[in-house]
Amino acid sequence: MVSGLLQGKLPLGHGCRAGDVKQRRRAHTRPVVNEATRPGQDGFAKGHKQKNKQSEPARPVSTDALASYSQGVSLSKELGYKPQEQTSVEKPEMSKAMTPFRKTKIVCTIGPTSCSREDLFGLADQGMNVARLNMSHGDHKSHKAVVDLVKEYNKLNRNNVAIMLDTKGPEVRSGDVTEPIDMKPGAKYTFTIKEGADGKNGRISVNYDGFIDDVSVNDMLLVDGGMLSLKILEKTKQDVVCEVVDGGVMGSRRHLNIRGKSANLPAITDKDWLDLQFGIDVGVDYYALSFVRSADVIYELKAYLAKQGAAIGILPKIESADSVGHLSDILDAADGAMVARGDLGAELPVQDVPYWQSRIVQGCRKRGKPVIVATNMLESMITNPTPTRAEVSDIAIAVREGTDAVMLSGETAYGKFPYKSVSVMATVAKRTENAMLTYQGTRRFGSEESEPIDWIVAPKSESKAGSMTQPGLSEMFAYHATTMANTISTSLVVFSRKGHMPALLSHYRPDFPIYAFTENRDIQRRLALYHGITALYMNFSQDAEETFEKAIDELKRRGYVKGGQQVAIVQSGKQPIWRSASTHAIQVRQVAVDPKLSSEDD
Repeated sequence: MVSGLLQGKLPLGHGCRAGDVKQRRRAHTRPVVNEATRPGQDGFAKGHKQKNKQSEPARPVSTDALASYSQGVSLSKELGYKPQEQTSVEKPEMSKAMTPFRKTKIVCTIGPTSCSREDLFGLADQGMNVARLNMSHGDHKSHKAVVDLVKEYNKLNRNNVAIMLDTKGPEVRSGDVTEPIDMKPGAKYTFTIKEGADGKNGRISVNYDGFIDDVSVNDMLLVDGGMLSLKILEKTKQDVVCEVVDGGVMGSRRHLNIRGKSANLPAITDKDWLDLQFGIDVGVDYYALSFVRSADVIYELKAYLAKQGAAIGILPKIESADSVGHLSDILDAADGAMVARGDLGAELPVQDVPYWQSRIVQGCRKRGKPVIVATNMLESMITNPTPTRAEVSDIAIAVREGTDAVMLSGETAYGKFPYKSVSVMATVAKRTENAMLTYQGTRRFGSEESEPIDWIVAPKSESKAGSMTQPGLSEMFAYHATTMANTISTSLVVFSRKGHMPALLSHYRPDFPIYAFTENRDIQRRLALYHGITALYMNFSQDAEETFEKAIDELKRRGYVKGGQQVAIVQSGKQPIWRSASTHAIQVRQVAVDPKLSSEDD
């Protein structure tokens, strides 16, 4: 589990309550936005009132949730379909009108800095795509208020924000100490499972009875992910004697890890089950499941959700030594994943974290499942108005690897500069995407160290000609629709009731945005996490042409397309709309020019 201040968690006992906002008035103001800024992922919508603040300078669950196809047929290399070789020829610069929106999504943790109506709406207008509820802090009442605000915001149709509930998970923590302990290198301390040890006489209590069994002599005990480290010298039935290696100040209820080991605790605690049920009751879109050690717990939760009739995506947080050892099985079972680098870097050598980040991102990409890179992305902006250059590079690397989303924790939960943090993350992500588009072309490939990312399902040698299955046809159409849109440099428009086709299109990473129209509010919110998708709510009519025209008019109204521009419309997927189940279509249309504008041009 992502722990401590490194992951945006507040000091114990600090939830997102109404009184916190007045008591913790931040030093920040909203950015001034040009009236010409179009409503979208990267700017304030017109008409949003700003207050002057004083300091920041100017349903049954599916194991294939959305796009996780479990079977199908793909085209083989024998048929001549293979990735194009990269060339040294630069693609021409795109015109400003055709520059795509930011495609990498932003997850923001909601806390005292951001839980009021004004502040949450401001984050959403600034670029937040997913609101994260950190169940380690706050209570159900305060989190319910956040959910209600997100749903209220979504009804305004300015932007689209999903809701992710992040479970606390099992944690090994030290007990309360009477006063902070200044641990000096070489000093010895005893951690005990016996209650009452409060730091006096060098004895500190631990809240986990199995702590003695899990540790061994010469293991390294890490406090708060490595802020302090101690070497285990000896242990008895109740005590573990340690010597300080890297010193620092030890406070109350600190998070404890053993390097290279995971605690033998259930992944879902009693508190987690209550929180998961709360998520069902209020209608969250995703669970970020802490300390998943194997795929078994994911199947257990899916079975529970199926009985409840809840369709909530499960994103295991890969953050333990056990989870990386079972990575393939976990990603197969899940609906996506989060790279939780805080605890991952505590349980594994820190130099291994970039390798596993790449493995997790590429593992999700190849399965067509969304992935989030989290922890310390703009940590310095909790207190500073500008990021470090290393943090900027960190965001750019995650974007180049192909992550669906990057996450802010303390930066937006309790930091001084929440809006600047979102703005910096959005700007860096978009600049990186545009550079990739200009110099690298279509991103059907993973990082430079990974294999090409093509079909989700590998070709089956026993497949007969003309016998492609429905999932296989949908995947083929997504592939070729992406190729067509990239060739003519245009956006994709898709109409969906279940979200499968938009998610497939996202898997192939088209150069330009995917505009997904749906008449299901739940699907609209879930698509907010997927790379490159702008999900729009619209009631479909019985007539396809009428619906197409209505959708294009809406895109023009929002400034997403303009007259004379071409768009590619895709009709395919598991649930036919305005077509028979055996037919599929890709068509290119030219957006009608406004007669008034046309006459002015003449």
